[in-house]
Amino acid sequence: MKLKSTIAIVSIAAVLAGCQSMQRQNATTGETETNSTSKGAIVGAVSGVLVGLATGDNAKERRNRALAGAVAGGAVGAGVGNYFDRQEAELREELRNSGVQVRRVGQDQLELVMENGIGFATDSSNLSSSIFPTLNGVAKILVEYPDTVLMITGHTDSTGSEEYNQDLSLKRADSVRSYLIGQNVASNRLSTMGAGESQPICDNGTSSGRQCNRRVEINIYPKGN
Repeated sequence: MKLKSTIAIVSIAAVLAGCQSMQRQNATTGETETNSTSKGAIVGAVSGVLVGLATGDNAKERRNRALAGAVAGGAVGAGVGNYFDRQEAELREELRNSGVQVRRVGQDQLELVMENGIGFATDSSNLSSSIFPTLNGVAKILVEYPDTVLMITGHTDSTGSEEYNQDLSLKRADSVRSYLIGQNVASNRLSTMGAGESQPICDNGTSSGRQCNRRVEINIYPKGN
C-alpha cells in the first residue's frame, strides 16, 4: 500500500473520530499544543492501519481492513484522550487555589500533587481537617469519571530512619485512600504505595523544604492500563 494512501486513511480516521479541534492551550505553560483527543485519534488510527495492513489475502482486502482499522482505532484513541481532557479541565477548575497541582502526563495520565505539607504534620499520617475540602473536590470529580484507576503515593522528608519513613509514607497514602473511599470513590479503583524519603522535590536541609517533601501524589490512569 502506498504511503499517500496510508496518510489519507489516517486523515479520514481522525475526522471520523471526532477531532473537532487539534489545538489547545497548556494550562501550565500557556503554550499551544495538540490536544489529547486528537493525539489519541491519530495514534489509534495509525495502529488500526498497521493491523489492517498486516491482514487480508490481497491488496484490496488489506486496504479495506486498514481503513476499517483506522476508523475504529481512531475512535477509541479519541475517546480516551477526550475523557482525560474533560477530567483534567474539571479538576483544574475544582482545585483552583487549593495548593494542589494538576499535571498532565501524556494523553492518558493525570497527576495530582499535594505539596507544601498539605494534610500532614511532621511525623504524622493523620489527615488535617484543612485538607478535607480539597479531597472532597478531588472525590467529586473522580466519582463523575468512574472509568479511571488511581495510584496514591505517599512521601516524607528525610527526618528519621529510611525504614521508618517508608512505613510513614505508606500510612499517609492509606489515609488519603480511606478518605476518598468515605467520599464514595470505589475502593477497587484505589491503590497505594509509599516512596519514603527517596523522591524529594525540595531541599531537605531547610524547614520549608522538608515541609514541601511531606506530600501525597495521586496518579490517574484509564481502567485497563
